[in-house]
Amino acid sequence: MNTRLLTRTSRRSLAALALGMLTLAAGCVYRMNIQQGNFLKPEDVDRVQAGMTRSQVRFILGTPMVADSFDGDRWDYYYSFVKGHSRKTETRHVVVRFDGDKVAEVERRKMPGASLPEPAPAAPADPGRLPDVPRT
Repeated sequence: MNTRLLTRTSRRSLAALALGMLTLAAGCVYRMNIQQGNFLKPEDVDRVQAGMTRSQVRFILGTPMVADSFDGDRWDYYYSFVKGHSRKTETRHVVVRFDGDKVAEVERRKMPGASLPEPAPAAPADPGRLPDVPRT
């Protein structure tokens, strides 16, 4: 009778230990990083200038992620990176527009660290004077 009690107790302990191990293992799921598209460095995007050819742009930025079938003069470069467990998403999006075979415009929609022109400092306001309004 004593051995039966010991066997029941050891089975329960073993079952509880197994359940505890499964519970701990469930939190240790590996989530891999997911990277899609063309990785765009701000300095590479800055190298693309108006007047460059399509082949020059393709050499610098790579093949576009999305080639618009309705507008052959627009190339979209899109990059997304989802970091495993944190699920933070980093996205970059650049649109290159062409006029014929030459770059007409580079639009930086989402680009961290992109070199944007500095805004001009605002002139101090004179409380007694109305602001100048441009005439058309």
